[in-house]
Amino acid sequence: MDEFSDGLERLKARLDTLERRVEALEGPSVRFSVPAAREPAAAPVGKAGEELSLGHTGSVLPVLGWATAGIAGAYLLRAVAESSSLPQLAIAAVAIVYALLWLAGAARAPAKDWFPSAVYAGTSALILAPMLWELTLSFKVMPPPGAAGVLCVFVIAAAALAWKRDLAPVLWVANLAAACSAVALSIATHELMPFLAALLLMALLSEYAAVRNRQLSLRPLPAVAADLAVWALIFIYSSPESARMDYPAIGTAGLLLPGCLLFLIYGVSIGLRTTLLAQRITVFETGQAMIAFMLAASSVLYFAPRLGATALGAACLIFSAACYAATLFLFNRVASGRNFHVFAAWAACLLLAGSVLWLPPFWLAAFLSIASMAAAVSGGCLTLRFHGLAFLLAAAVASGLLSYIFDALARTQPARLGPGVCMVSACALVCYAAGKHGQPESWQQQFLFLATAALAVGAMAALLVEVLMHLAGLHITPEAHHLAFLRTLILCAATLALAYAGSRWRRAELMRLAYLMLGLVAVKLLFEDLRLGHLGLIAASIFLFAMTLIAVPRLARIGQKA
Repeated sequence: MDEFSDGLERLKARLDTLERRVEALEGPSVRFSVPAAREPAAAPVGKAGEELSLGHTGSVLPVLGWATAGIAGAYLLRAVAESSSLPQLAIAAVAIVYALLWLAGAARAPAKDWFPSAVYAGTSALILAPMLWELTLSFKVMPPPGAAGVLCVFVIAAAALAWKRDLAPVLWVANLAAACSAVALSIATHELMPFLAALLLMALLSEYAAVRNRQLSLRPLPAVAADLAVWALIFIYSSPESARMDYPAIGTAGLLLPGCLLFLIYGVSIGLRTTLLAQRITVFETGQAMIAFMLAASSVLYFAPRLGATALGAACLIFSAACYAATLFLFNRVASGRNFHVFAAWAACLLLAGSVLWLPPFWLAAFLSIASMAAAVSGGCLTLRFHGLAFLLAAAVASGLLSYIFDALARTQPARLGPGVCMVSACALVCYAAGKHGQPESWQQQFLFLATAALAVGAMAALLVEVLMHLAGLHITPEAHHLAFLRTLILCAATLALAYAGSRWRRAELMRLAYLMLGLVAVKLLFEDLRLGHLGLIAASIFLFAMTLIAVPRLARIGQKA
């Protein structure tokens, strides 16, 4: 009985082991069978169709296969053109339609899968571009304007087909192929104008899309191509006629039109986006607007030098007024700071350029002086105050004030005073007096006040030198050592006045200017007085400098107490 019971126990243990093994083997199938029992929801009919389409099969080989078949069809058309008696233009028309059909196929590809649309658009471009090259250069059956027209049709078709679904690959491939073809054909045929028109059309289409806030990344491509083409036109046709014998003659209006149209396209686009649509101006727009303006201005100055400079100056002043109006009345400096500063910088540069091109020297100095005073009294806007300083310095150059100051304080024979010098000197005093001082002042404000005060003080010192030289000439014949002593006397007196005024009215820039003038007097003693002066006048100049060194700190303390 014991042996029987032991056998039962062993049999039971073996059965338990077998059950555990069976459960271990059946466990994974059970675990994996539970998710399999959940059937996915039925997909909509449209999505099911897209998932079964060529672009979503997970393989690129069928797409490449269809594209290769398309290239084979293009070679078949070329073979027919060479071997048959059919007109080559008729076969070319068939080939153009064939390329456009592939472009339509690229536009019908699924919007979420970029690969099929890019490959089919590339197939269309590979069919079209070599065909235009051969028809224009090899077979010579299509004139350059016709090739440019085909490129325009190709780009317009791509834009129309890709517009609704916003297919970026189609637009990128089509524009890249058209731009490269236009540039290459213009170089090979020496016919610049038809292909320039095609490139300008591409730029216009891209900017129209940008105004509609679509395909903003595409804008640099046609912009760069159009810029290069306009620059090539200016470079070629501004060279001597003997260097461009292979290029056709173009009238003045034809030479002026591309650069002006390029600037008009981007100027209107940027104006609409920044003013009407309240978009922040981009780095691309800032740079492209400047490039387009420079190309347009170069076209005018090269191809219409007589009337062009005056017309360009007037246009610059009109654009400057428009930019200032947009800066002051449309752009919020807090919410749209870049727009404010970019348009303000453009306004100042255009005003300077327009006034230089349009006005003679005296009226130029007068106009810039008025502009600087208007900017100085316009309010607390620091940007406009810096514009006023720029206008003031330009007026000083135009009137001869800077050279007058240098001649009066450094040269042996000082220059004579003129009406423009007096006008700009008075303007400098007004601009400095109109500055609003506050505490604390930023370093930009300090620099602004220091530059304006330096120009005003320099003008006053130069005027005093001329007055004293005139008074001295009534009694003696002034020589070089007399002039050196008078300069030292005036500079020391100006230093003392600046030290007292700066401490009295809490003008830090005047104190800085006083110490700068001390250094100027020290350099002047070494290089002018000791070299040219009479012994008695040398001693007097050194004594004046020593007294100035002693008196400046005391005057500063007296001014602070007052």
